[in-house]
Amino acid sequence: MGVSGSGKSTIAAALAARLQWTFEDGDRFHPASNVEKMRAGHPLSDEDRWPWLEAIADEIGRVCKAGGHVVIACSALKHAYRDVLLRGRDDVRFVFLNGDQALIAERLARRKGHFMPPGLLDSQFKTLEPPEADERPITVSIDAPVETIIIDIIAQLRT
Repeated sequence: MGVSGSGKSTIAAALAARLQWTFEDGDRFHPASNVEKMRAGHPLSDEDRWPWLEAIADEIGRVCKAGGHVVIACSALKHAYRDVLLRGRDDVRFVFLNGDQALIAERLARRKGHFMPPGLLDSQFKTLEPPEADERPITVSIDAPVETIIIDIIAQLRT
């Protein structure tokens, strides 16, 4: 979890590969209307996000019920959003990709072909409610190489 440009897809895909779990990009669960709204430079409202979050929560439930494991890249910026994703489960963990806004803005400026324009970064940081201790987050700094971040996440998963 984290703001756009924090490396969610890159880190989640690498983590899933290392753990030999399934990887899903949360962006694929967005309805077309959400993608178009963001592409047009408009931030999503809570009302826009609820169906998206419910679809991701359904996928988590489906995979867990089948006895599988999944790593899903998803912004999950607010406590309420994470509550929807959890649905009271205690076998789901959030990895918070924590980073400086200037570093993320620089990354977004270099990113090509993504529907999320760099101009929405401010709204992402305004919406962000970093996870608190009772959410049992795994917090890692994005100011490190991918391999280092993956090692840090796995070490925290094991504790």
